[in-house]
Amino acid sequence: MKNIVSVVMFPLIVGLLSSCTVTKKSVYFHDLADTAGIHRLTPAAFEDPVIQVDDIVRIQIQTLDPESLATPVREDANRFLVDREGMVYLPLIGAVKIGGLTTYAARELVRNKAAKYYQSPVVQLQLASFKVTVLGEVTHPAVYTMPNERVTLLDALGLAGDLTIYGKRNNVLLVRSTGQQKEFVRFDLNASSIYQSPYFYLKQNDLIYVEPGKGKIAANNAGRTQAIAIIGSVVSVLIVALTRL
Repeated sequence: MKNIVSVVMFPLIVGLLSSCTVTKKSVYFHDLADTAGIHRLTPAAFEDPVIQVDDIVRIQIQTLDPESLATPVREDANRFLVDREGMVYLPLIGAVKIGGLTTYAARELVRNKAAKYYQSPVVQLQLASFKVTVLGEVTHPAVYTMPNERVTLLDALGLAGDLTIYGKRNNVLLVRSTGQQKEFVRFDLNASSIYQSPYFYLKQNDLIYVEPGKGKIAANNAGRTQAIAIIGSVVSVLIVALTRL
């Protein structure tokens, strides 16, 4: 009787311990105390994105000049491609080199040049090609165009519908292109320290990959094992039936 109880209880205990471990790994920021109160940390500073070759920027110039305001401008006419020399070509103003500048610095440069042709110009400039790719164990893997330039890792994962239950929250990979090189950065979503990472704010064309955990592999293997077991049962029944003929 004792042996039977041991055989039954041992898997249950192992299952409970495993579920506790899985739960701990599935909770964001579990390093924070599970009590009421305020937890403070200093997040990483946000930096304006740097305009790169082949980026598309949206530039709109508004002015007090009534004649300039009289003609509406199409939405696509406000979009400009940054060529291999880092130049954009604006109506009336001409060529402006904005490649390598932050969006803030580029905005000021365009405003200064526009002041030669327009009365008290107001310039709006932002990236229209700020895209981030999210792949792996997320609900909706895809390429996402961001509505603004202040985008965090959590923003991108939120757009992708969050990680699936199989995603490894303690090993999320960020791939970033810097010139001719690639940077690979690992994040642990279980730790609140991700807010302090200099990579927490994303850059255009970043790629996020969520690796599948052992649970996904186990689930796939379980499906195969079940199929094999069913086939084995069918074969066994056929063998028994044939031996009785």
